[in-house]
Amino acid sequence: MRILVVGAGPTGLTAALELARRGIEVEIIDQREEGSALSRAVGITPESLALLEPSAVTPRLLDEGIHFRGFCIYRRTEELLRVPFDISSPGHDYNFILGLPQDRTEAILREVLARHGVLVGYGRRLLNLTEQEGRIFADIGDGAQQAFDYVIGADGVHSRCREISGLAFRGYELPETWSIADVDAKNWRHHDMFTVCQAGDGKVAVVAPLAHERYRVISNSENALATLPLPLDVTHIRRKGQFKISIRQVGSYHRGRIFLAGDAAHCHSPVGGRGMNLGIADAVELASRFADGMLDGYDAVRHAAGAKTISGSERARRVMSSENPVVQALFPLVLRTVSHVPALRRRMANTILYG
Repeated sequence: MRILVVGAGPTGLTAALELARRGIEVEIIDQREEGSALSRAVGITPESLALLEPSAVTPRLLDEGIHFRGFCIYRRTEELLRVPFDISSPGHDYNFILGLPQDRTEAILREVLARHGVLVGYGRRLLNLTEQEGRIFADIGDGAQQAFDYVIGADGVHSRCREISGLAFRGYELPETWSIADVDAKNWRHHDMFTVCQAGDGKVAVVAPLAHERYRVISNSENALATLPLPLDVTHIRRKGQFKISIRQVGSYHRGRIFLAGDAAHCHSPVGGRGMNLGIADAVELASRFADGMLDGYDAVRHAAGAKTISGSERARRVMSSENPVVQALFPLVLRTVSHVPALRRRMANTILYG
């Protein structure tokens, strides 16, 4: 069996690694000239850490990452709720979320993949795919078609594989412009926790630690740093940017010999930090099914997981950013109640950690 993986982000790299360690011939390409230097995703969930253990990736991640020990929610400068993750239900290997910039996660995945003799073919763009006689032929723009048994499209929200397959990416785009800032800063009050702040007028800012005195700020506004209502002593801005968010999912994760995973199959808001982790789970599930010959179940299992994540993320986003006066009045009352009921705090910790 020979499989082509298109896209060398966390999803594609995980898929290639999981296939290679099972002895399946795999080639991975990416139209970029080199690996990304941008730290898009930050949090690695307990599920992802467990899934990446068999490939020996997890110890490397743990060596470099920082442990998020909980989360807190503010309305402007008033703390409404703080939930430490160590109150979560026992029986799990990890009771924290690991903070690590995505570029480092990708670098570690590439290094482990290279030990299996597989290197990423950067600067190689997929032009077309054609199925015939039980195989799929890829035109990668180097003048010759290559034959594969299957193709995994892990090539992001603008997936060429999805476009070729004709699978509709149904959903909608959020009207507001979001923003991001990666900064060096001192004296932040929650160096080992996610912090979510309602800033008023439907605006929300989220702060996540990236490393010692380095933080990511994301907001559903055009200026994340200006929206953050809590003091953050910024000493250096590494990156600022704006972006749009779409909420979408394909109706089926495969057509013919093309299978989709990660952002090629689903996308949602950053609320909940599940995007990269959802793609990693897609990749591990798909690789194991290639090895076991059980491909028919991939779509049902992962589509349901994607739909659940999108639904939960959207519920949280709508509540946090709601300008409805009834929701605004009830929100702090509910959180203060939760803060005094251990069972509810534990349930929230379990939901954030384990889904």
